[in-house]
Order: sequence, then C-alpha cells, then structure tokens
Amino acid sequence: MAMKILVVDDEPHVVRLIKSRLEANNYQVITANDGEECLKKLTAEKPDLIILDIMMPNMDGYSTLIAIKEMREITGQIPQTPIIILTARVDARIKELVEKEQIQAYLIKPFDAKALLETIEKLKEKNT
Repeated sequence: MAMKILVVDDEPHVVRLIKSRLEANNYQVITANDGEECLKKLTAEKPDLIILDIMMPNMDGYSTLIAIKEMREITGQIPQTPIIILTARVDARIKELVEKEQIQAYLIKPFDAKALLETIEKLKEKNT
C-alpha cells in the first residue's frame, strides 16, 4: 500500500509541485491549505507523513505543531506521525523543534524535489 502523505501549504503552486512529484513516485497525497484544515485531515485521513509549511494564514505551522501535540496528549488518537517542515527560512525555533524531535526534518524553500524525496525515503526507512 502506498505511503499516505499530507501536504500542508497555502501556496497552490507549491502544493501542485509537491503533489505531482510525490504521486509520480507512487505516494498517495492529501492536501490542506492551512493548519486548521491540516488538523481535520490528520484525524480523518491518518497520514503516514506530514509535510508542513510554517508561514500560512489563519493557523501557521508553529500553531499547528502545538495543536497536533495537544491532540496527541489529550485524545491519544493522533499517532506519532513524522513531520517535515518546509520553510523559507530556518530560525532557532525550527532547530529546537528538530532537537526535541517534534519534527524529523526540514527543507528550505525553494527546495529541491530530489532532496524532498530522499528525506521521505530516509524517514520511511527509519520508521519501518
């Protein structure tokens, strides 16, 4: 069965690019435009991996990460889904999240599609 990946980004062209590249590599892709939609799809779809943008309207990536953590702790219904952050800039906060293992990896925009696929494969191997 194909790995199910939730792509969360408010830029439609980025979502299309990631989706087409992942589907071409036999991944099942679900998309969300912001953090609120991400949380709904996370509970409904139970993805194997999340690719999350930081800078989004309504609910940004940081708020989304906090909400995911709270949902895991309170309900216990959200699995420890690996998360890859996509961001235009890396700051101390992102590095801290990697160290705390709340996110497993990050890529800087504009990103290389090959690097994204390699990162996904490494996480897949690590989690099997």
